[in-house]
Amino acid sequence: MATRTIPSTVATTFAPLSARRLLIFGGIALIAGGMLFGDIFAVFVLHQNAGLQSEALIAASKAVAAQNPTAVKDIFKHLGGLLEDRGTKVDAHVHMIDAGYLALLLALLQPFVAFPLARKKVLAALFISGGVLLPVGVFLIHYVGLAYSPFAVIGWASILADSAGALLIIALLGEAWGLWKYFRGTRADVVEPDLPHEGSWSCRALLSGGTLLVLLGFLHGAWYAGVDLYRHETGEIIILSNMVDYSAANDVARAANEVRNFGNLAGEKAVNIAAHSHIIEFGLLAMLLSFVQPYVFLSEEWKRRWVKVMLAGSIILPVCVLLELRLGLLAGGIADIGGLMVIVALIGMLVGVLRYSGSLDTASGAAR
Repeated sequence: MATRTIPSTVATTFAPLSARRLLIFGGIALIAGGMLFGDIFAVFVLHQNAGLQSEALIAASKAVAAQNPTAVKDIFKHLGGLLEDRGTKVDAHVHMIDAGYLALLLALLQPFVAFPLARKKVLAALFISGGVLLPVGVFLIHYVGLAYSPFAVIGWASILADSAGALLIIALLGEAWGLWKYFRGTRADVVEPDLPHEGSWSCRALLSGGTLLVLLGFLHGAWYAGVDLYRHETGEIIILSNMVDYSAANDVARAANEVRNFGNLAGEKAVNIAAHSHIIEFGLLAMLLSFVQPYVFLSEEWKRRWVKVMLAGSIILPVCVLLELRLGLLAGGIADIGGLMVIVALIGMLVGVLRYSGSLDTASGAAR
């Protein structure tokens, strides 16, 4: 990749190993890692888990028809395990990405945190550590359970997740304290000037594209809430009521049909919610990344390529998620490719951040 001359304003505001660099690098890495995990989860777990849930509901209907309460209890216990398996993976995916968003936001606020550089680096390290450990702990909850735990209802994985959450809270409280000191007039410790402003095509494209994505997400959410949301909620109640009634009447065939209807309705809700949330999240990500483009040490040509790949993937993924009910696995596969495009673009920008920080080691001397 071709390189470019580093502006002097950037070199003075982005010192090696600074809190800002840690937060930008860690934030992008957390988002890329969370998205990669989400892609793997969608391909290898999500659809299989949904099929197992349907099988469990059909088995429960048969057990109700056979008036076997013990079997019903066991089946719903198994169903609870399936839901926990899915829920912990979704939570790990979301927590990792959200921690990355927050890290990028904190990086933008560093010039207004009235602490010495060393203390800001400690807070940044605490935050990134918590952002990594929290999703790991959440992911392990389903597999570790209560094994060897000294507590009756909290396992070691939950303890890890809660401890990581405490690290995030401590870091955020510290950042808030620094901001409070700054706006109270204590600015002697502030050595980082404001972020440099870059009017490049990449910055403008990310900011305008991100704004458009957020707007489209809001419009889709408003449409879904006004047209389908209440119909879906009412349909769930009707289907579940019919399922119980048919099972009690020993009409297993019609109960199984209601289970399929419930699965179809749940899928319709899921794709609309997923498309709505993903397009807004990608929009926010694009806007945040627009502010850190001066720290991506790549040629403008390569930065434009990564921006185009990211924005294209940000559109492809939610649109194909919406089309999954009509086109099936074909749309799901294309959606996964869209997610992979965003991940590849993030990794490309991450490489640019690494190259940039390395150049400053020689340009600015040893890190403070």
